[in-house]
Amino acid sequence: MSIANSDEVAASLAQGVQEYIDRSVERSGSTVAIKPGHRVKFHWPPHPISYSYHVLASDWTGRTVLDAHGEQFEVEVATTPNGVFGRSPELWHEDRGDTEEAMLANLRKSLEPLLQRQKLIGRTLEQEGRFTGHIHDLEPLGLLKLLFCEDRDVANEARTEIETRASSGIFMAPLLTILNDRRHPYRRSAQWSVLDLFEDLPSFSRSQEDSHAAIVAIRNLIWSAEDDYARTIYKAGVVLGGHIPYMDGAEALVECFEAPSKIGRRSAIHGSFHTVEWMPETKDRVLAGLAKVTETDPEPLLREYAAQMARDIRSNRFAHTPDVMFPDEA
Repeated sequence: MSIANSDEVAASLAQGVQEYIDRSVERSGSTVAIKPGHRVKFHWPPHPISYSYHVLASDWTGRTVLDAHGEQFEVEVATTPNGVFGRSPELWHEDRGDTEEAMLANLRKSLEPLLQRQKLIGRTLEQEGRFTGHIHDLEPLGLLKLLFCEDRDVANEARTEIETRASSGIFMAPLLTILNDRRHPYRRSAQWSVLDLFEDLPSFSRSQEDSHAAIVAIRNLIWSAEDDYARTIYKAGVVLGGHIPYMDGAEALVECFEAPSKIGRRSAIHGSFHTVEWMPETKDRVLAGLAKVTETDPEPLLREYAAQMARDIRSNRFAHTPDVMFPDEA
């Protein structure tokens, strides 16, 4: 793909992401950020229960149907002295019970996590019904939509796939659109994923203008932070200070010592430790900024945090003082 063509695709993707955000806000009726849950890795298929009971291939002689969520799934049945076993080849799962009826009830229950996940992916992709394909087969816009999924494990799978396609040169513009968003209810999870990708910013950036735009977007995210859901703002400080300080990230981070957001200022204080780690020549500049924080910050917790961080930097510690938590975050 030529640079001109990839630029056109990137612009189209950025527009597609913006339109998706607009539709999502319209559906939810709110722009308030929702705190996503922790990532829980999804494993499928589970260990086949028939293996534990030594059910033979020749035992699967029966057939029945499972009704679930308005769909019907063919089930192969094995009736043994250890109970009735049923397996769905389509869904890669099986279960057992004392009777066929009990087996179907157990199978329906144990299939629920998979079916709910597939329905959630389908809903996030704005598709009818459940998603029965593979995330790695999705087009770029589908992957970008999934970064907003309320299931953070789904978002992480999409992030991983985008990372493998970084060299395509089409993701920078839409990722910046996500980072600059202030409206999608699940923006924090999506923005965390973008920041994780931008730990290797040169893989996505093809020009100084791209890199500058990313630094400005991260700086603005820190500057105006209303929360630290998904530790996104914390991550922003780590990326600026610990991954791209040499690309003017260090200067942007120090600037955030004076951000209106106390959450943003905390992130900047934390990130400054890593800036000095990677760029020792910034030590005096960082310490001067931290000294000002200890004298002027309106938050007593941050004044002490900055003072301790400065002591850690001066003593060349390998680890820094733990982050402070604000009372309203408990």
